Amino acid sequence: MKKIFLVLLAVTLLFSVSACSNTGSEQGLEGDLESILEKIYESDELSGDFKEYTLPGLITSEITEENCEYHLGKSGLEYEEAIVSEPEMMGSPYALCLVRAKEGADIEKLKSEIKENVNPNKWVCVGVDPSNIIVDNIGDLVILIMSDTDAQALHSAFLALAK
Repeated sequence: MKKIFLVLLAVTLLFSVSACSNTGSEQGLEGDLESILEKIYESDELSGDFKEYTLPGLITSEITEENCEYHLGKSGLEYEEAIVSEPEMMGSPYALCLVRAKEGADIEKLKSEIKENVNPNKWVCVGVDPSNIIVDNIGDLVILIMSDTDAQALHSAFLALAK
């Protein structure tokens, strides 16, 4: 009888430990990429200048196999879906990309490939300082920020979504 009880207790502990280890940060952020992007842009972390001058002129488009190298620095990256938010008319260099990795993907490898290959001077006549290129993730969602203004604030707004 004691053996059965111990086996049941061990199985119960095993399931409870595995359930607790599956946190939201490992899963990533729920929702479509456009909604997540909107939440980042609604953050109080962003400066008034960014919200007044940059935000109204931004457009969002899908990152496809054809434009992946331009936006993420390398073609052939494996991901489930990706979008880019960038100015419709270029006043200053800016891009924010959200990339949802495929299930089971090596997130660190994906981040590394983006960080090492993205071109900080991809825009004609302008570029961002390489120190203002941020690549990070929450679970399966990778963010690429390229901006000489508000890069850290955008990063903070993204990380705040995990809470």
